[in-house]
Amino acid sequence: MQASFGVLGPVVAWDRNGAEVALRGPRHRAVLARLLVAEGRVVPVDRLVDDLWADPPEGAVGAVRTFVAALRRALEPQRPPRARPQLLVTDGPGYALLVGPEAVDARRFEAATSTASGLDAPARLAQLEEALGWWRGPAYAGLDEPWARTERARLSELRLHAVEQRAAALVALGRGPVAASALAAHVAEHPWREEGWRLLALALYRSGRQADALAVLRRARALLIEHLAIEPGPALQTLEHDILVQAEHLTEGAGYARADGGRSADDPVGRVWTETAAAYDRAVAADARSRLESTIGLLRDLAMAGGGGLQAARRQRVAAAAAAEELSDPELTARVIGAYDVPASWTRVDDPDQAAAIVAAADRTLARLPGGAAAARARLLATIALESRGDGSSRAAQAAREAEAIAREIDDPALLAFALNGRWMQCFERAGLARERDAIGAELLPLAERHGLVSYEILGHLIRMQARSALADFAAADQHAVAVDRLAAVHERPLAGVFTTWYRALRVAVTATPSPADASTAVAPLSDADAAYRAAAAQLTDAGMPGLTRGLPALALLCLRIARREPAPTDRTLDWGPYAQWARPLVLLADGDANGAAVALRAAPDPPPDLLMEAIWCLLAQAALALGDHDRCKRARAALAPAAAEIAGAGSGLLTAGPVATHLADLDAALVTR
Repeated sequence: MQASFGVLGPVVAWDRNGAEVALRGPRHRAVLARLLVAEGRVVPVDRLVDDLWADPPEGAVGAVRTFVAALRRALEPQRPPRARPQLLVTDGPGYALLVGPEAVDARRFEAATSTASGLDAPARLAQLEEALGWWRGPAYAGLDEPWARTERARLSELRLHAVEQRAAALVALGRGPVAASALAAHVAEHPWREEGWRLLALALYRSGRQADALAVLRRARALLIEHLAIEPGPALQTLEHDILVQAEHLTEGAGYARADGGRSADDPVGRVWTETAAAYDRAVAADARSRLESTIGLLRDLAMAGGGGLQAARRQRVAAAAAAEELSDPELTARVIGAYDVPASWTRVDDPDQAAAIVAAADRTLARLPGGAAAARARLLATIALESRGDGSSRAAQAAREAEAIAREIDDPALLAFALNGRWMQCFERAGLARERDAIGAELLPLAERHGLVSYEILGHLIRMQARSALADFAAADQHAVAVDRLAAVHERPLAGVFTTWYRALRVAVTATPSPADASTAVAPLSDADAAYRAAAAQLTDAGMPGLTRGLPALALLCLRIARREPAPTDRTLDWGPYAQWARPLVLLADGDANGAAVALRAAPDPPPDLLMEAIWCLLAQAALALGDHDRCKRARAALAPAAAEIAGAGSGLLTAGPVATHLADLDAALVTR
């Protein structure tokens, strides 16, 4: 297994397909982290004991060996018994983790930031933004041993330097307003970093805000004198002098006459945006609580812009929640967390760590919220339901029901729309629930139309497009897809088009697979559907939705072939992403490896409760039929039976494995003849 490792946040390991490796507990993560810190060098067992416990218990050496054995099994699950480990090896008195620098996110981050300075501004910006996106929280989060604190401090310093490098690249490219927005938060959190103040002042000056730039430099001086009793360094003093005399070199080659987004300063939209942002910055104090609530509104709009905006909004949302919690005002924190009511139409979260952080913050805030704050409570509960989608927990389902009940009681249309989104996300506890989801969409649509909730109106159409597809009512689904495209064009919602493009690829796939009415015929050739899916996949590149993107094109092609009872694709360049564990048995069968397929089928877990549950059960059913796995056939039949009238996978609006009834018939025939 070609494993990779993450320490820029909680310590995690991923297998070659990007799926997270199950690590048993905090001590296992601590051992893994300590070996990663060693960068391939041997760490003696005695040193591991000392680094894991301040006061080592009796049997600590044996415990370390147990932890190492468990890690080996997790990291190399296919290694035969007694075969020599290739990854976590024993060497003399200790252990070493033999992984290259490209396999550890922290080492990749160090390499990316060290080489960035040699690139031109556009390439430098792209490289730094990608590298900063690898951070999922504080480095080595959850580990408090001295060696972990040392590494955390070192990596945090590198990250702050990268943030400043990124800002410098933005300034060099004439994107001063964007840089200024990021730097304002940066210097508020790290007021002693003079480079941050210098860049903020320069960004403001190059955005045409000379007075604000000077005010920033004077604020930096006041802080340094008041708290540290020192004057600003030469760089800040020189910049202040150059701004006062309007030195030409401050604007040369810097795109001074350009506003954010590459728009000309003469463009009325760009001018209004820039001047409004400047007025807000002058009028509202940097530490005002209202800034947090205003920020969430901006992040909500940014998320719906898609692409990099969606990813940036997710990162900053976690930061905003953390900043609100630091103010010890649970009602403010509830508003900050709950105001991010961005409609969600996919049942796999894009960033599980960020989602978990939001859920944890919402839970902490719920516990501290005073009585009477019903709307705030409902928004936190709806947030938990949305961010816990796909995990099948009764806690999340209960949160969705409670949020909906509160919203109905206080008669808040926007809150009810948010709560209905949460209930829809928790409507996957078993197969065959397309009609229930369609009913949610049918309630959401007129509610959103009456109250001008455009984003939820789009969501309502998407929900019904998916549900009617599952029910083989493609005439109605087509109408909802058209409505989505119309609303998305008028209201600038580019992400909606990703789903309708995939839906139209699904429509081609449906005609390329046997129909529910006549399982013997198919209208379109397989190549047409294959081409439609590959064209739809091209749209995912810049969508900013990894929870949707990873593995989906490959899964769509696999489902297409299984619906036609054709072998799985064996193209080794296909990225199966999180679906590898369910695709592997069929791919190995297509490769002629029945023994390997049987092992993979036994290892494959039941599908998670989401939009693809029925399709994945059909994949497992066909693998079980081919391998004669009677137990898995019975489990697949029981799981799929409630969806007998549906099209497997079509409820996603993306792909299809054919009519569920056809798969049930195959299972019934096999189980009867056994």
